[in-house]
Amino acid sequence: MPKTETNQIKRTIRRHQLREMVPMADSTIYEMEQRGEFPRRFALSPRCIVWDLAEVEAWLIARRTATIRRAQHPDVNKRKSRPVRERDQAPSKA
Repeated sequence: MPKTETNQIKRTIRRHQLREMVPMADSTIYEMEQRGEFPRRFALSPRCIVWDLAEVEAWLIARRTATIRRAQHPDVNKRKSRPVRERDQAPSKA
C-alpha cells in the first residue's frame, strides 16, 4: 500500500470565524496568503472557502512570539503637495 500524506484536518473555519480570530481586513489576509505569510485557504466546494483551524492557531502563536518591525515614518520634507516650512522662519505679517 503506498504511503499517503498524514495531513489530518480536524477542524476548519469559515471567513466570519477567521475574522473573529484575526482582526485584519480580507485584502490584507489575501496579500499575506499570496506572500506565504498566512495559512492558505482551500475550497470545500465552489462557494465554500475554509481555513484549517490548527494552522491559523499556530500562525497566531508564532506571531505572538515574533517581533514585528514597524513601518518607518515618511520623510515629510520630501512631500510635494504641502511643503514643510522651516522652523526658524517666522510667518510674515502683511
